[in-house]
Amino acid sequence: MSQERAATLKGNPITLIGPVLKAGDSAPDFSLNKNLLETSSLQDYAGKVKLISVVPSIDTGVCDAQTRRFNEEASKLGDNVVIITVSADLPFAQARWCAAAGVDRVFLLSDYKENSFGKSYGVLIKELHLDMRSIFVLDANNQITYVEVLKEMTEHPDYEAAIAAVKNLI
Repeated sequence: MSQERAATLKGNPITLIGPVLKAGDSAPDFSLNKNLLETSSLQDYAGKVKLISVVPSIDTGVCDAQTRRFNEEASKLGDNVVIITVSADLPFAQARWCAAAGVDRVFLLSDYKENSFGKSYGVLIKELHLDMRSIFVLDANNQITYVEVLKEMTEHPDYEAAIAAVKNLI
């Protein structure tokens, strides 16, 4: 069931819309853009543990740091783990950023067209049409085992807890 929840951006109120997902829920499928013509869904990562790192825009400091951190962690987690970063940035911007940052172990996927990921995962920011900073860890069967949706957009997620949640599944 969709609902609205309060969060903040630099202390100013923003509204998150969509369901409140929690550990034990089945992860909603998604269709996110790899580029302008190709999409990706949960099925593309079947049988793998998934860490989904959601950022509002890859071109901001915290989002940049979050994506770089998970890119570093990816090589330590093995072949049965995939890390996906979701943002509402255009696929062109994501590809440009990855090339400039040397990020090559994280899949960047775009929620720019319909914000369908944000709506189905409960992290769409109503006022900005961006997705709220959050982390979802899914087991190999797409069951959610860990969720962190930040209350303040500019704060960092708990990297250690997210990585620990992944390690508990491998």
